[in-house]
Amino acid sequence: MTSTRQGEIHRVTGETNVKVRLNLDGNGKCEIETGVAFLDHMLHQISSHGLIDLEIQAKGDTHIDDHHTNEDVGIAFGQALSKALGNRKGINRFGHFIAPLDEALVQVILDCSGRPHLSFGLTIPNERIGNYETELVKEFFIAVVNNSGLTMHISQLNGSNSHHIVEACFKSFARALRMATEFDPRSSGRIPSSKGVLEQAGSQD
Repeated sequence: MTSTRQGEIHRVTGETNVKVRLNLDGNGKCEIETGVAFLDHMLHQISSHGLIDLEIQAKGDTHIDDHHTNEDVGIAFGQALSKALGNRKGINRFGHFIAPLDEALVQVILDCSGRPHLSFGLTIPNERIGNYETELVKEFFIAVVNNSGLTMHISQLNGSNSHHIVEACFKSFARALRMATEFDPRSSGRIPSSKGVLEQAGSQD
């Protein structure tokens, strides 16, 4: 990891111990172990399709359930992403992608606005994928947007298989994030806002 666009977070609570390190200008190198197998699989999608070098180590109270680990990994990922983006100079800011996976089709549109918001439009038929509770998908993305300052809209255009729907969502998120965080060669390094600043606050542009 030689890029300056890196973020590293170590989050410790009474429920979890989470370390996240990411490089936005990587090539998809991935080392992940959260203790939640399906979450690991989805985080690999973010790294692979977003070309983000991603290292995540988490230990949590999974003997109770996966909720705390899932949420705290999302929090730490969001904080590391925000740190890596810094003042967001020169980036595209907006990203969108529609990812198919067999019958599933999921769209993610996002804005590195500094204003956290999630519209979550997945209809996941099953309550579990393996041992993973599918309601945790929304909780993960809530944690990410609240701690990264992303505005994100997730829409399910098609799909009947729970695994396919969720994986298409993560792949679409990865590609949209890659588009939004890549540099715009015409921007001359300017902050992409009419205000001249993007911050995690309630202001509008």
